[in-house]
Amino acid sequence: MQPRNMSMSGVVDLAAVKAAGEAKAKAEEARAEAARRGGSAAVAPSALVIDVDEAGFERDVLQRSTEVPVVIDFWAEWCEPCKQLGPLLERLATEYNGRFVLAKVDVDANQMLMQQFGIQGIPAVFAVVAGQALPLFQGAAPEAQIRATLDQLIQVGEERFGLTGITVDQNADPSAPAPAPVGPYDALLEAAVQALDAGDLGGAVQAYKNVLADDPGNTEAKLGLAQAELLRRVQEMDPQQVRKNAAENPADVPAQIAAADLDLVGGHVEDAFGRLVDAVRRTAGEDRDAARLRLLELFEVIGPDDPRVTAARQALARVLF
Repeated sequence: MQPRNMSMSGVVDLAAVKAAGEAKAKAEEARAEAARRGGSAAVAPSALVIDVDEAGFERDVLQRSTEVPVVIDFWAEWCEPCKQLGPLLERLATEYNGRFVLAKVDVDANQMLMQQFGIQGIPAVFAVVAGQALPLFQGAAPEAQIRATLDQLIQVGEERFGLTGITVDQNADPSAPAPAPVGPYDALLEAAVQALDAGDLGGAVQAYKNVLADDPGNTEAKLGLAQAELLRRVQEMDPQQVRKNAAENPADVPAQIAAADLDLVGGHVEDAFGRLVDAVRRTAGEDRDAARLRLLELFEVIGPDDPRVTAARQALARVLF
């Protein structure tokens, strides 16, 4: 596949994510808080190449892009050109020593990000600068051409947005934990749990959303919200009627989605995942998107490390691509 879009012209807003101004404001607040705490702006060399998922995209890409250009490498384990391009980009990230950060996104595990960026094939390389995204190239490219593109990206970051990069400390401890987010999350999370125990599913949903509004990457809140929303959806269902509708109307996506929710609540995880993968395979357009998005929501309920989620993600990738 020939490289394309090797251009810095036309930096455009990334419509699928939050506005650049909001991301920049949050990053500035985080830096100010770190300064008040006496924290250092320097990072270890290992922080120049990071794995990014949907949960941490705002923190690891959008907010970081207000300090330094972030280059995103969309890749997959089965993609042979990705295995050639990835190590080259990692080496260049280290060589450029803080002039840009490389964020690696596994498209099999983060298909919503792939959809948001409109990616049609991999490897695909984008950049985010001050919360704004632009395509760099798709497919393999000669090292000299990639270097020229990176140099131009860095120039754009400096001239248009005042980004001078980040300081790299060769002696920094790469295992040092990141500063804890500021906010009364323990109290909010406890309130959510108490609401769940009391059967107040609406209150639990709102409590988890309150946490995520300030800390979008909070794993406990994301899991709790997914579970609370699932329970709220099935609360008013007639299980017998839902299953009858799904059995009689295999092409009815809303019916299959409702049945999948019941499957999951009933502990039939593989059945729920398989039902929605089949719905994605059989449909197109808005119906396909609805089934795919509900499947991704159910992945959040079970958790990304569960082998059943891994298997279902692979099955979903096969029917999508």
